[in-house]
Amino acid sequence: MLKVILVDDEIQIRNGLKWKVDWKEEGFVIAGEASNGKEALQVIEEAVPDIVLTDVRMPVMDGMQLVKVLSDANPDIKVIVLSGYADFEYVRSSLIEGVKDYLLKPVDPEELTTALRKSKAEVEAEKQIRMETDRMNQFHAEEMREQYLLHLVKDEWAGMNIAEERLSQLNLDVLGDDAVVQFITAEIRSREHEQVRELFLPFKMLCRELSYEHEGIMSFYDTSYPNMLHFLCHQNSEGNQVAIFVQELQKSVSTYLNLETVIGLGKVVRGLSQLKNGYISSLLSWSQSSADVTSQLIDGTTSKDTVEFTEDSEWKLSNSLEHGDFETFKVSLLTTFAECDRQSVMSYSFAASRVLFMLGSMARKYDQYTDELKKKMWNCQLGIWELTSRERVKGELLELARMIAEKVNETRHSSNGIAIVENVRQYMDRHYTNEISLTSLADQFHINSAYLSEMFKELVGQNFSDYLVRLRMDKARSLLMDEQLKIIEIAHLVGYSNSGYFSTVFKKRFGQKPLDYRKSMKVDKGEVR
Repeated sequence: MLKVILVDDEIQIRNGLKWKVDWKEEGFVIAGEASNGKEALQVIEEAVPDIVLTDVRMPVMDGMQLVKVLSDANPDIKVIVLSGYADFEYVRSSLIEGVKDYLLKPVDPEELTTALRKSKAEVEAEKQIRMETDRMNQFHAEEMREQYLLHLVKDEWAGMNIAEERLSQLNLDVLGDDAVVQFITAEIRSREHEQVRELFLPFKMLCRELSYEHEGIMSFYDTSYPNMLHFLCHQNSEGNQVAIFVQELQKSVSTYLNLETVIGLGKVVRGLSQLKNGYISSLLSWSQSSADVTSQLIDGTTSKDTVEFTEDSEWKLSNSLEHGDFETFKVSLLTTFAECDRQSVMSYSFAASRVLFMLGSMARKYDQYTDELKKKMWNCQLGIWELTSRERVKGELLELARMIAEKVNETRHSSNGIAIVENVRQYMDRHYTNEISLTSLADQFHINSAYLSEMFKELVGQNFSDYLVRLRMDKARSLLMDEQLKIIEIAHLVGYSNSGYFSTVFKKRFGQKPLDYRKSMKVDKGEVR
C-alpha cells in the first residue's frame, strides 16, 4: 500500500476526498492529514508518505510554499495540487518542480483516481529502479570484496599497507589483527558431470544469499578450484554459527539444486597473517573426503597435527626466487621438506600447499600465470591432496620453481630494466584499487625505490603517481556511465576512501566534478573527453 497525506485547511474537503476514491482498492492508505503546509511537514516527517494531495490557498504556509520545501527536502514524494478555478491556470502554468498533477476543485473522482494511478506508477517504477540499483551496488561491492579477500589469502602482501579504512569499505573490517576466523570449502557433486557445470552459477548465488543471512560469513570464489566455493567465517559469541550455516548450506543445495555437497572445515586462526594457513587447512580438510557422490563434512578442527612451516622458511624460499636463484630455492625447499617428513602426512601437505600458493603469487607478479603454468599447478595441487608420492610433489614444485626463476632472471637482466618496469606496471593495472605506493612496490619487487622511480618515468612516460591517478580516473570515468552507482561508491571502487578528495582529483584531470561529468554524458553519451 502506498501512503497518502491530505492537506487542506477545510476539514469538509478532506473528508470529501476520502469518499471520492476507493483507496484500499486502488492500493493506497491515508496515512495522515494537515490543515496547512507547516503542519503537513510535521506529518510528512512522521508518516513518510509516497504521495501528498495539497490545496493551494491555506494559512501559515500555502500549497506552493509546501511544494517548494518538498522539492528540496523530499524530492521522491509525488505532489498533486488541488486549486480553485480562479487560481487553476496560474498554478498549472507555474510548473513548480515536484508537482505531478494539477486538479480543479471541486475534484472529479475519475480525474483524481487517474492522477493517483499515474503517480502510483511512477512511485513503483522508481522503487524498482532503487531495488535494481541496490542489487547492482551490492554486486560491485561483492566483486571487490571477493577480489580483495582472495588477495589477502593467496598473494604475498606482507609488508604492504593493509589499510583499515579499505577493509571497512569492503565490509572486511572484521579482519583486524586479532580477528579469529575459520574457513569453509564447499564442493558440489553429482553423478552427472554436466549437471555440476550447469548449476554452478545457481550454487554461487545460493551461497551468497545464505552468507548474507549470517553476520560475519562471506563467500568467495577461487578460479584455481573448479566446482568449489569458499567462506570466511568470523568467530563471534555464537559458537555454533558455523555448524548451523553448514547444515543450512547442505540442506539448501540438496533441496533447491538436487546436488550433493562435500564440505571441509579449516582450523580456527587468528589475525591477518594467519589467513593463508586457515584457507589451506579448509582445502586440506576437503581433500580428505572420499570420492563418493554423497554429501560429506570433514572437520579439520579436530586434527591434532602440528604444522612445521614457519614464516622464515617461506621468506627464504620467496627471496631466493625473487633473485632468480633456483639452486638456493631447491636447497631451502628440500631442507624444509626433510623437517616435514618427520611430521604427519597432513603437515607435509600443508607445507607443500604453502609453497604452491607462494609460487602462484610469484607467477602472477611476474606475468607468468599462463594456461600451461595453471595446468601444471593444478596437477601439482592434485598430487598434494592425493599424496601418493612425496617425491612426485617435490619434483613438480621444483619444476614450477625452475620455470619461475628463469622468468625472474630474464626480467631482472633485461636491457634497461624494461621487463621489471613492465611487471610493475601490470601489477598496478591489476591492483590499482588497493593501497599501493612506490616504496611498497619496490619492496615487493626487491629493487631500489629511487631506481624504480627513475626507470618507470623513463619507460612509461609518466611518474608512478601520475600513472596511478590516470588508471583510477579512467576507470572512474567508465563507472560514471553507470547511473546506478553513487559517486562515493565509485570513489571506493577505484581506490579512494574520501569522496571529496576523489572529486578534486577527477576535476583536476577532466575539468569537471564527477557529477557534472555524468550529467554531460547524459546530453551526449557519444562524447568522451
